[in-house]
Amino acid sequence: MPTRRMDMRQVRELMRLHREAGLGIRETARRAGIAASTMRDMVGRFDRAGLEWPLATELSNAELEAKLYGVAGVKPGRRRLPEPDWAYVHRELKRKHVTLQTLWEEYIEVHPQGYRYSRFCDLYRGWEGRLPVTMRQTHHAGDKLFVDYAGDKVPVVVDRLTREVRQAHIFVAVMGASSLSFACATWSETLADWTDAHVQAFAAFGGAPRLLVPDNAKVAVIKACLYDPQVNRSYGDMARHYGTTCLPTRPRRPRDKAKVEACVGIVERWLFGRLRNQVAYFAKVGQLLR
Repeated sequence: MPTRRMDMRQVRELMRLHREAGLGIRETARRAGIAASTMRDMVGRFDRAGLEWPLATELSNAELEAKLYGVAGVKPGRRRLPEPDWAYVHRELKRKHVTLQTLWEEYIEVHPQGYRYSRFCDLYRGWEGRLPVTMRQTHHAGDKLFVDYAGDKVPVVVDRLTREVRQAHIFVAVMGASSLSFACATWSETLADWTDAHVQAFAAFGGAPRLLVPDNAKVAVIKACLYDPQVNRSYGDMARHYGTTCLPTRPRRPRDKAKVEACVGIVERWLFGRLRNQVAYFAKVGQLLR
């Protein structure tokens, strides 16, 4: 258990009683109203620091405290050693042919008095264990097509005379392996527009993927389930017609379709930003958003 730091003026008075007056440790502690073990610890620190009584007149209280208890704010042990940049170590380990042994050798070359290899590995594993757990997805060519609607909508003038405006929904699809992306506008998020947007995406890509990966929107999934989701019948028929199938993501797990989530952000920045000063009319909406 760490010892409480004593005030240096009290230390000087205690050592005066102990060394000049010749009082024993117990008697000095009794007169000062402290525990004998505290007094014994202070005397031991005094002797280990190589201090002699009387103390030098130029020795300040701060210097005395540093000699007795060490520099304030510095933890004993491993934290006195130079700490590696664990984020850099973590990034470098993802590169081919790079091992912890290699990185430790580079570290010890710069800091010869640093951690030994076993301690270096233990500290890295402890740092790595505090990182959020994510699963790396491996995508193969033509394997998965991630689909979703963008959160924002595009205003479209449907009647030039009355200036009636409707909101066009943006359908986004992106291939998993190549990140080849497709976006088109639909009038709604109904099943008819949903399936028609898929047909347009297949035509743009020149084929259908092995798997369609939507989220658990009602237009695609009737009943969300972690193990056996119930896909909309018409959506499933469309998928079978094109020789593919539907694999919805887990409920409330946006990282399962991170590809299309990132693509939605790109579409909103690149497309919506460029269209902010343009007026989209019903006849042109398809041309503007493809």
